[in-house]
Formats: sequence, C-alpha cells, structure tokens
Amino acid sequence: MNTRSLILAISVLFAPYPLMGAGLSLPAALEILESNNLEIKSAALDVQSASSDTSIARGYKFGSLDLTQNVMRSNDAGNVFGFKLSSREADFNDFGFDEFLGQMGGLPGNTQQLLATQPKNLNYPGYQNYYQSKLTYMVPLFVGGKLSAYGDIAEKMEEIKKLDESHVKTEKVYETRKSYYDMALLQNSIDHMKTIHKNISTLERTTQMMIQEGYAKKVDLLEVEARKANVERSITEMEANKKLLYHYLSFLLNTPVTEIELPSNDYPTSAISEEDVLANNTDLKKAAQGLEIRDRLVDVAYAPFLPQIGAFAEASSADDTFLGDFNDHKAYTIGAKLSWNLFNGGVDKNSLEKARIEKIKTTTQVELAKKGIALQYDKIRTEIESLTSQVKSLEKELELSSQIYKNYEGRYHEHLASMSDVIIKQSQQIEKVLNLQMVKNQRNERIFALEKLSNGVK
Repeated sequence: MNTRSLILAISVLFAPYPLMGAGLSLPAALEILESNNLEIKSAALDVQSASSDTSIARGYKFGSLDLTQNVMRSNDAGNVFGFKLSSREADFNDFGFDEFLGQMGGLPGNTQQLLATQPKNLNYPGYQNYYQSKLTYMVPLFVGGKLSAYGDIAEKMEEIKKLDESHVKTEKVYETRKSYYDMALLQNSIDHMKTIHKNISTLERTTQMMIQEGYAKKVDLLEVEARKANVERSITEMEANKKLLYHYLSFLLNTPVTEIELPSNDYPTSAISEEDVLANNTDLKKAAQGLEIRDRLVDVAYAPFLPQIGAFAEASSADDTFLGDFNDHKAYTIGAKLSWNLFNGGVDKNSLEKARIEKIKTTTQVELAKKGIALQYDKIRTEIESLTSQVKSLEKELELSSQIYKNYEGRYHEHLASMSDVIIKQSQQIEKVLNLQMVKNQRNERIFALEKLSNGVK
C-alpha cells in the first residue's frame, strides 16, 4: 500500500457524507451532453445519412423521368434523312424525284437504267440542323419484389443507425455519471485532507511541547512531520486530478466546466431486472434488425426466379429550329418489356440457398447473443451482491479498527504506547478505509455497467 493511498483512505474516513457544490448539476449536465457532445452529433448525422439511403431505396420504385434536348448539325445522308423524318418534314424531293422525273421523258422504256440512277439529293444532302426535345418516363412494374425488399433493408439499416446513436448516448451518459461520482470522492478527499493537515499540524505542535517536557522523542516529531509532508503532496496531486476531471467533463459536454454539483448519494442502487435488459439492450435490438435484413435478403435472392417487367412512355418534338413548330411535330411512344432468365448455370439457385443458410446462421447468432447478454446480467448481479456483502463486512471491520486506533492514541498520551504503535494502528485503520472505498467504487462501477447493459434504463 503506497502513502498516497493511505492518505486518500484517511480522507474517506472523515467523510461519511458527500459534500454538495453549487455548480452544474448532473441532470443539467446530461441535457448539455445530449445537445453538445460531438460523438452524439456525429451519430445523429449517421442517422440522417441512413434516412437518405432509405429515401433513395424507396425512390427507385417510382421510376425516372428524363428530359433530353438534342442539338445537332450534319450532312451525313442517314442523319439528314432521319432528321427530316423525325421532324415530319421529309418530301419526295429528298428521294431525288426531280432527277427521276427529269429522265423519264428522255429514256422511254429504259426502266433498268432509270432505276440505277443515284439520287443526288438523297445521297449528298446539304447540312441540316436538328433540335429535338424529348421527355422519357421509365418505371419498373415488377422486378420480383427486389425494390420493396431493398427499401425494407434500407429502413432496417436506418433503425440500426438509430440504435447506434442510442448506444453512443448511453455510453456518454455512463461516462458523465461516473465522472460525477469520481469527482464526489475526489472533492471529499481534498476537503477532508485539509482538515487532516490541520489536525496533523496540531499534533506536531503538541509533540514539540511534549519533547520540551521530556515526554516525547525527536523521532516522534519526525514521524509527524513526514506524515504532514505526505498529506501536502497528496493534496497537490488531488487538485491536479480534479483539474483533469474537469477537463474531461468539458470534453464530454463540449463546453467549459469549472464547477459541478456533487451527487447527494455516492452509493447508488439498481432494480434492473433481466427482462429489462433483454428488452432494452442495444446489441439485441440490432441483432433483431439484422435478422429481419437477412429475411429480406432471402426475398432478394428469390427475385431472379421471377419475370422482370418494365414500361416506358416517351413524348418528343423535333425541328430544324429550336422549338419550331412544336405542336405540329409532336410524337409519342409507349411500350413495355418482359424479361425472364430461364437458366444461368445454377447461380440463382445457389445464391438463394446461401441466403437461406445465412438467415439460419443469423437466427442462431441472435439466440446466442440473448444467452450471452443474460450471462452478463447474471455475472454483474452476482458481483454486485458479492461487493455489497463485502461493504457491510468492511464497515464492521473499520468500526473495530477505529476503536483500536482511538485506544492506542489515548495510551500514547498516557505514555503506555509509542508513536510507532499509534502509526501502525492508524495504518491498519487506513487499510480498512481504503479497502472499503475500493469495494464501494467497484460496486458503483458495476451498477453503472448494469445500467449501460440495459441501454440506460435504471
């Protein structure tokens, strides 16, 4: 046992009740934590991102509407003729009918030569401008249930992100509450160490007077002075630890914290049942969502066995000038398409079998997770019961050691015991105090761990 631990234990002995401050209360700190903590904010943004993914997945079932504006200029024979047809402006002259009619009078009966004539207007047209405005709507009518399955999966992923956000909040609440209870112990130690320092100073003066009267030795004074120096060093260390705790609280709350209101009770209790844990545990909720995702993935794997049906509608208008004769040149097209894969080497069959196996595996993992969480609950509860029993036992041992110390202190004043005897008995008393405080801290930590296991339920 080091000297600092002994001095800390002495302070606890003189602090049966935690001191109350006038600073930031724990409820107020938890409100600030939820709105200011950067990790909680980051988790909330993850939820928003997942919500966008859900909207994206749901949006695919509504199809797509595209506006296309083509602007072209060409003298390619195929393009020019196609442009004119699309614009509803083709005429017989585009086929070279002027050349055809011009040769009919000079070549009577020579039909073969006439038909072999290549129309210049058709093969070597001039440049043609083409402006086409087209609106196209395509919608999947039936894709084997994949779109609804992907939408459901996206929703489950969003729920998992919400559970992650809840878990982060629970973790930060746990850290904040623990910091408050740690600060209560530290503040009590600081305040009462100053009282101990004052009492040691009084003992130092008394020992000096007893040396002058010949009732004490100089070594007694040296022991008292050494203990006083240890107390002063411990006070300095505790003040530094206090600053570190305030820095950590400031980090958690993302705002400067210089003073807090200490908890009114440093010995919390919990009535959380196993049912509470199983109903609220974040990991179990995430596992349940994961199982539902696996179930929908089986549906996705089954979709390739079904036909795929889609439909489209298109409206357009074209001219050699932008939006020219728009109404006269309008055109419409509607259609539907069915495709059905009949064989792909057994890939779809094996994919479906794999999806079913993964679902069975996930079901087993969910059951295992429930048993694991129940085991954790039983372990923590057993530890709490054991530590509570130890606290009661140590409190009785501390009461006995305190009486023994007072007895030896009185015997020292009557010159029936030496200062070394008093220091030894005091050390034994301090050891009991230290053990008691250590067990209390362990018990508090287990209480908080149980609350964290139930996602903050108290």
